[in-house]
Amino acid sequence: MPETEKDALRKRLIERRAGLSAEEVAEASEGVVSLIRTLIEWRNAGEVLLYWPVRGEIDLRPLMADLWQRGSRVLLPRCRPDQPGEMDLACATGEHELVPGAFAIMEPDADKCPPVPTCRPDIALVPGVGFDRRGNRLGFGGGYYDRLLATDALRDTLVIGVAHEFQLVDAVPVQPWDRPVHVVCTEEKLWRP
Repeated sequence: MPETEKDALRKRLIERRAGLSAEEVAEASEGVVSLIRTLIEWRNAGEVLLYWPVRGEIDLRPLMADLWQRGSRVLLPRCRPDQPGEMDLACATGEHELVPGAFAIMEPDADKCPPVPTCRPDIALVPGVGFDRRGNRLGFGGGYYDRLLATDALRDTLVIGVAHEFQLVDAVPVQPWDRPVHVVCTEEKLWRP
């Protein structure tokens, strides 16, 4: 099968992120965390969907700690066993409730954190391989976040794509079902398409 434009862009951005040093990731993560903290929506959020960082993604764990400290509800995705592309949301009250899950990503322990049947997060902070200036998101290709972002639970949620500055590109190839994010946050700026 020939490589598509989307595949080529994904490969290029993943390779660039893989080449970052731990210090570069930490510095970029610090910049993103600082910018998120400036948002009025962040300061008022009672329920937030976040992700656990892997492979050079922006590390939002300081924001998780903020939320836990102020008593806000922290939602994290958990992949459904034997259902590729599907995730549930579960509420975790601290890192002690997280265990390695699919793809070796930390997720809420199914024995301690059942799926949340109803939620309406104020904010969803989502990772991506790339984002464009219209808010379109390029993921890893499994459709996990595409399906999650299309759910009714996130219909009124402020969706913020989180990435390194080099992951903000001019254009991402899109499909009709793709849902753009409302804001892209890099270590340098908050971009509202």
